[in-house]
Amino acid sequence: MDLGLTGRKAAVASATSGLGYATAQALVAEGAQVTICGHDAARAEQAADRLGGGTRWVIADLADPREGERFVTEAAGAMSGLDILVTNAPGPPAGTFATVAMDDYPKALELNLLSVVRMCGAAVPHMRRGGWGRIVAITSISVRQPIANLILSNTARAGATGFLKTLAREIAADGITVNSIQPGLHETGRVRGVYGDGLDDEIAQIPSRALGRPEDFGAAAAFLCSDQARYITGVALPVDGGVYQALQ
Repeated sequence: MDLGLTGRKAAVASATSGLGYATAQALVAEGAQVTICGHDAARAEQAADRLGGGTRWVIADLADPREGERFVTEAAGAMSGLDILVTNAPGPPAGTFATVAMDDYPKALELNLLSVVRMCGAAVPHMRRGGWGRIVAITSISVRQPIANLILSNTARAGATGFLKTLAREIAADGITVNSIQPGLHETGRVRGVYGDGLDDEIAQIPSRALGRPEDFGAAAAFLCSDQARYITGVALPVDGGVYQALQ
C-alpha cells in the first residue's frame, strides 16, 4: 500500500534507537524526508546514517522541554517545512510512590508531558500553513493500565494523553490529525533495562507470548501518518500483544 508519504517532511524525536528509530525507519521507507534528534551527537549521526534517505539529525536533550521545541523548529527550517511530528522521549527512572522523591515528578513531567506540549506548539503552525498535518505521540500502555514500578511514567504520560486528545479536537478542522500509540513490551533496550532477569515472567503474561517487534510498531505509526488515516484523530492505539483487556 502506498501511504502517500513521499516527500512529506517528518520530525521524529528521540529516534536514535528503539521505537523512535523504528518509526523513523518506516517513514524513510515510505519516501518521507526525516529529521531525528538524540542527546548524543555520535549516536544521532550514526542513526541517521543507518536510516539513509538523506536523514538529518539534531542534538536535543528532551529533559528540557525547550530543547524539544528547538528540535522541531530546526527540523522545519532544515526541511523548509513540516508535515509530520512524532513525539517521543526516553522514559523516566523506575520507582514506586515509596521510593520516588517528590523532586523527581517535575523532571518526569518535563520529559514526558511538557516536551510533547512544546513540540506540538512548534509544529502546528507549520501544519496549519500547509493545510495538512500528522502528529503521532509514542506514549505507553501504562496510560490505560498503570505498570508497577513506573509511577513517574504512568503519571506523566497520562497527562500527555489528555493534552493530545484535547488538541485533536481543536485542530481537526485544519486538516491535522493527532493520535497516540501506546506500546506494551517491545524488543528494546529500555524494556530489557527495566525488567532485567524478570523479563521472561512479563512475557508469559502477554497473550501473544512474545515481545513486540519494533519494525511492526513503526509500520503502525507510519500508517497513522498516512493520507489514508485522514479520518482517524484523537485515537490512543494500544500496540501491546493483547495485554490491555478492558472493553474501552
